[in-house]
Amino acid sequence: MTDRPWFANYDKGVPKTIDYPKKPLYHFLEESAEKYPDKPCTIFKGAIITYKEMNEITDRMAAALADLGVKKGDRVGIFMPNTPQFVMAYFGILKAGGVVVATNPLYTASEIEYQASDAGIEVMFVMTNFYKTIKAAQPKTKIKKLIVTNLKETLPPVLRLLFTLAKEKKGGFRLDAPLGENEYQMQDLIAKYEPSARPKLEIAPDDTALFQYSGGTTGVSKGAIATHFNVLANALQIKLWMTNIEEGKEVVLMAIPLFHVYGMVAGMLFGMASGASLVMVPNAKDLKDNLENISKYKPTIFPGVPTLYNALNNHPDVLAGKYDLSSIKACISGSAPLMRETKEKFEELSGGKVFEGFGLSEAPTATHCNPLLGENRTGSIGLPLPDVDCKIISLDDGETEMPIGEIGEIVINSPNVMKGYHNMPTETTNTLRKLKDGKTWLFTGDIARMDEDGYFYIVDRKKELMKPGGFQVWPREVEEVIMDHPKVMDVGVAGVPDPYRGETVKAWVVLKPGEQADAEEIRAWCKDRLAKYKIPSEVEFRTELPKTNVGKILRRELVREHKESTGQN
Repeated sequence: MTDRPWFANYDKGVPKTIDYPKKPLYHFLEESAEKYPDKPCTIFKGAIITYKEMNEITDRMAAALADLGVKKGDRVGIFMPNTPQFVMAYFGILKAGGVVVATNPLYTASEIEYQASDAGIEVMFVMTNFYKTIKAAQPKTKIKKLIVTNLKETLPPVLRLLFTLAKEKKGGFRLDAPLGENEYQMQDLIAKYEPSARPKLEIAPDDTALFQYSGGTTGVSKGAIATHFNVLANALQIKLWMTNIEEGKEVVLMAIPLFHVYGMVAGMLFGMASGASLVMVPNAKDLKDNLENISKYKPTIFPGVPTLYNALNNHPDVLAGKYDLSSIKACISGSAPLMRETKEKFEELSGGKVFEGFGLSEAPTATHCNPLLGENRTGSIGLPLPDVDCKIISLDDGETEMPIGEIGEIVINSPNVMKGYHNMPTETTNTLRKLKDGKTWLFTGDIARMDEDGYFYIVDRKKELMKPGGFQVWPREVEEVIMDHPKVMDVGVAGVPDPYRGETVKAWVVLKPGEQADAEEIRAWCKDRLAKYKIPSEVEFRTELPKTNVGKILRRELVREHKESTGQN
């Protein structure tokens, strides 16, 4: 890899390769507990748990799980939002030799049934307000034991009392009946065991640490199997990319969901590897909570998604200057394309730098990033991280490497690439393929190009290519043009059935508050900026767009709704 063009554009101090410790993933927590025992590990509504305390709590949790029958390799579920209890469960599972399967807490019972059954989960951590959902799913799964926690258990004493009086019942956190057989209070288990009772296990780097289920934006959700080494390597790749961080002094705003590898690795694990404090935000869409945490705890690192930055950009209290965002020095933006206007406006408001990256569940989580201090090319996902080798491969034969500037599928060879998909041998074979160089490459399904300096640009998802009248149109290029319209706050573009052209381009547009526009205004804007066949034939205005919990627009859902409303199959 000595001749790769991207190395010349690395920030000073970023290594080309890393010497990774041969340690289990919980090494980050143990190391920070040793180095910074009294530094806050988590901050939640004013309640602080230090690194020393979190390390001991997770030792206790591991002892409890072992006593409940969890053995090395067993999959254990987590069904809760960003709270200190998530961190306790996560590292407790790993220390017990288990495999973490974190599930979106907004899932319905049927969605849980699929993931829990596929992973073979028998023990599940759950927040009380989601208890009924888990109980509804349980009969069709292998789940035998529940470990239940209430949001208030990690609140400061005064807030805990106020929560009990005012919000516990109203928010659905109070259970209607006592816990049943094989159901346990998390706080009781933590109190019951000593840290010294933690099981003595040999955890190898190649042992499985994580099942990360893809968001299902393009079809059936798949469980990507990541080893301790995969995840540890990626956390260190991200840490060493951020050359201006001061170990032991940073504060990370943890608003992006921890159940997803983006928040888990680029937020929690990167933070722990850096000895940073994690400010927990249970609901990223609660903009007031985000802003109050920024105001009170002065986070320096803010991993997020474009929709969150965009929402904060347009928040009336931010525009009125009521909140000071100047503590933020670095924002990694991922999970969805970062539009230029969103980036520039948030940088203007905060004084920090928003740099776009790229990753996927199959390489949990990041593979590319724009330089933090060097040139930040708008529209580019940046450069491959240390030890990430990358090629653009022909869409025609799936083997030929494309010349600089040419479009093809982006493939990756890196220490953070998964072992494969759980119970999906055909999908694994299609995704992890050996090329002529003898290396196994991850075929991402993303269409991209690379410029002469080693910066990569995602064109779109392979499966979402539109072909109106036989022409090729990528949704992202149309979205970027419409997003530049001064009245537009959000947009999704996809192909919908058309009796004449076979497929036509449709745009779903969300206008900024107080703005008005019609379809012809949007089409006229596109006319000067896009080829005729790329201009949306249809424009639908909406108040919001369907998205995954990490901000990816569900184009597939928009198409489904369109077909349903028009009576098409």
